[in-house]
Amino acid sequence: MPVFVVELTALALVLTHIPGTHADRGDLAIMVTLCVLGVLHTEIAVGVERIRRRVTEAAPHVDLSSVWTFAGAVLLPPALASGVVVVVFTHLWWRAWRPRVPVYRQIFSTATVVLACHGASAVLVYLGVGKLGTGVGAGGAPMALVLGLLAYTTVNSGLIAGAIAVSTPHATASQVLGHWDENILEIATLCLGALAAAALAINPWLVVLVLPPLLVLHRAVLVRQLEQAASTDGKTGLLNAAAWHTQAEREVRRARRQNAGAAVLILDLDHFKAVNDRHGHLAGDQVLSSVAEALQAEVRDNDLVGRFGGEEFVVLLPGLDGGSYGREELEAVAERIRRRVARLAVHIPTPDGRLTVTGLSVSVGGARFPDDGADLKGLMEVADSALYAAKRAGRNLVRMGLHGPGPAPLSRAATEPPVQPS
Repeated sequence: MPVFVVELTALALVLTHIPGTHADRGDLAIMVTLCVLGVLHTEIAVGVERIRRRVTEAAPHVDLSSVWTFAGAVLLPPALASGVVVVVFTHLWWRAWRPRVPVYRQIFSTATVVLACHGASAVLVYLGVGKLGTGVGAGGAPMALVLGLLAYTTVNSGLIAGAIAVSTPHATASQVLGHWDENILEIATLCLGALAAAALAINPWLVVLVLPPLLVLHRAVLVRQLEQAASTDGKTGLLNAAAWHTQAEREVRRARRQNAGAAVLILDLDHFKAVNDRHGHLAGDQVLSSVAEALQAEVRDNDLVGRFGGEEFVVLLPGLDGGSYGREELEAVAERIRRRVARLAVHIPTPDGRLTVTGLSVSVGGARFPDDGADLKGLMEVADSALYAAKRAGRNLVRMGLHGPGPAPLSRAATEPPVQPS
């Protein structure tokens, strides 16, 4: 319902402004120019944009077409600026985003940008600078551009964040608001839009100079996203083995230089083969994803969490104190993870209805730097030995380093995960 409200509001605003819009030839020329540049931009960057959409499908996606839509909001009446939005975004969807982006999502995205243009235009008109084509050199114009930019991104980002919050239960702040570098990218794109508006106001031919840096920005963003995709495990969203190892090595070297503590946990999901055998690998993937979420919820934001393959996970915890307190702190973290996994109920949709997998358990082995190993390899060997000690002792247990046994297992430790109809 909120999505329809956004779309209906955008449509109502456009229809309201059309009768009162008095566009001269200059306005129409600017509108056509922005539409042509937006289409040209998409055609040149269509390959990059398709890859960007593919590798960031699960994350908020910031496109770079706001260069042209924000310039339209600055230079044109709201109805004409909305026309630029519709033309540019429809062409972008047709050439680069379908079929990955459904039509209903595209309509909503277009509506949010239309409302963002109206918000920016309202701020500029209120400041007495609206249609900067005749006042770009005025003393207050730069500040008006900044405030218009803020209005644009606030409306657009706020509406998208609201839609994500409504449609995604228990969404994290990063999921709702997007990662900080995505937001910085949006600000940078809008700044290029402000420069494009100024160029069009001074000499329309100057706007062509906006295209080269925009295309370079496309490429730079793609490289970053490909690097991120290459370091991420596709099933869980955690670091993959190679990326975790590289970053963990760096943290251990830092701990050695600073004479600080660190620790490693290796976790293995008990009886995971039973889930795959009984329900198939898609159900197993869903269990792995749920365990990964539980694991991340029980560690700090700066801890490195990775998947080592199969049903094995690994965590590096930098900054733990040495001595007995560090050991107790590490055991407490491992126990929280073990108990949380034991409480998991993973809902799996099937053709016969929804099933719920419960009774999961995890065995955990831990090691501390520098007590249990002088480098990451040594820590991993000790933690791995501790993990197998937990497995031999009956599973669903925590074992630390080369020391004695940890807490007793839950009563259902060695049982196979039962499946119950939900």
